Amino acid sequence: MSTALITGITGQDGSYLAELLLSKGYRVIGMARRASTVTYERIQHLLDDITIIQGDLTDQGSLLSMLEEYKPDEIYNLAAQSFVPTSWNQPVLTGDVTALGVTRLLEAIRFINPKIRFYQASSSEMFGKVLEIPQKETTPFYPRSPYGVAKAYGHWITVNYRESFNLFSVSGILFNHESPRRGLEFVTRKISDAAVRIKLGLGKELRLGNLESRRDWGFAGDYVRAMWLMLQHEKPDNYVVGTGETHSVREFCELAFGCVGLDYNQYVVQDSLYYRPAEVDLLVSDPRKAGSVLGWEPTMDFKQLVHMMVDADMERLKPLVRNQEIL
Repeated sequence: MSTALITGITGQDGSYLAELLLSKGYRVIGMARRASTVTYERIQHLLDDITIIQGDLTDQGSLLSMLEEYKPDEIYNLAAQSFVPTSWNQPVLTGDVTALGVTRLLEAIRFINPKIRFYQASSSEMFGKVLEIPQKETTPFYPRSPYGVAKAYGHWITVNYRESFNLFSVSGILFNHESPRRGLEFVTRKISDAAVRIKLGLGKELRLGNLESRRDWGFAGDYVRAMWLMLQHEKPDNYVVGTGETHSVREFCELAFGCVGLDYNQYVVQDSLYYRPAEVDLLVSDPRKAGSVLGWEPTMDFKQLVHMMVDADMERLKPLVRNQEIL
């Protein structure tokens, strides 16, 4: 039985990846930071089948002892300070976790067991002010936020350890991927949640920033499969993972509100408070390499994704209305 260690297992991607690896017979170890509040909501249904350990990408000792004790065959580094707006408010923390944290983990691998296969979660935010459309593995980076800069560091240090120490370290440059498990602070989930709340009489409006920003949105469950495929391939490499299609925030609003029979124009308000200091206007992937080399392709399109998220939020929020009626 192979053992996989997932950092950031409590997040969206971590929960879907844990499900996938369990279905393939892995022993799954999840690293989570010590916190005063339990944040296991996304993996609650998996807790009997996985092992959760305390660790932190800012603490080298915890990483070394973790690898010594659990002896993973594969490591998926999904942990990060991953919210772009927060990276502007906490740029040093973002760099320490999202950039230097990757180096600490690679160093632990190098000293404990260089045969471990390592996956680094890179991001399309590294492309930032895009220099080529669509973006592929060779497109130059031009990050436009502390988060994007930190991810670029994490990407290149992964490549450097692969080339300098012959580690099996791969980098998945994932474009935006969403699901009902996406955090409420992210724009897609913010939209699906607001549409349902307004429909149910639990909200009145939704304030957003730039509605014309365009992204390549896919389903997180598809993207974790690409992560696994990268570590099964005979050679480590970098791969862009996305749908190859682009949609605007406005389109997402129109579709999400349409799912519940509402016109988004009546409820969505553009607010300068939510604009980024440096905007990223257009991200769209060229995932042909992942398709030809790994045999990966997405199974869910944009419309299906939005419907899935709205339906899940409707199921989650409907009981609140019933409870109000009872009271």
